[in-house]
Amino acid sequence: MRLVIAGAGNVGRSIAVELLGNGHQVLLVDRDPAAIRPETVPDADWLLADACEVSSLEEAGLENCDVAIAATGDDKANLVHALLAKTEFGVPRTVARVNHPANEWLFNDQWGVDVAVSTPRLMCALVEEAVSVGDLVRLLSFRGGLTNLVEMTLPEESPRAGTVVSDLTLPGDAVLVAIMREGVAKAPKEDSVLRARDELLFLCDPAWETDLARYLVPANTLPGEILGAAPTGTPAN
Repeated sequence: MRLVIAGAGNVGRSIAVELLGNGHQVLLVDRDPAAIRPETVPDADWLLADACEVSSLEEAGLENCDVAIAATGDDKANLVHALLAKTEFGVPRTVARVNHPANEWLFNDQWGVDVAVSTPRLMCALVEEAVSVGDLVRLLSFRGGLTNLVEMTLPEESPRAGTVVSDLTLPGDAVLVAIMREGVAKAPKEDSVLRARDELLFLCDPAWETDLARYLVPANTLPGEILGAAPTGTPAN
């Protein structure tokens, strides 16, 4: 894939190194001359330009990119870059960094953001995931919040422990995508049997999260108790 990263700071360069290691083509764009340091990521292409200017993005050949990543330290710049990438250049996939949690509600499809990555939220979710048993934990949002990656460590008292995957009747559009057992992730098969202490990963519409939590642990979950979720009627932070 060909990817463009807006923002050549520590975050942008770190992302570039990982993507290059996976065999992708990467272009780093930054308007600050001090940030243009090709020697730090020699296999990447570099461009001194404003990633929020249409002319700069034309020079970058954004229309030929598969993914645009907005990784600057400025939320306004990240939103503008994602919006231009999606609406003006038709980039299939946009990923945007959220620097300030209070701005997270803006990072949705109306601003051209497919995936918003909030470091504070992600860290909190990982902490909750590590210590919570029987609670549904929201790990990551996709498509501007239309689909979430959620996790639950199945407790001993769950009626789903011992259930065969093919017998599950998950609510709404929820999909079981992985079972983590003893630190190893496995794709669920029809004859896989869920066990207590399994870490279950689901893709789910936010509207069905409470129903999913109740289905997995009927006695323990009430509306609004999805860890990582904002209270009803307020933006997530």
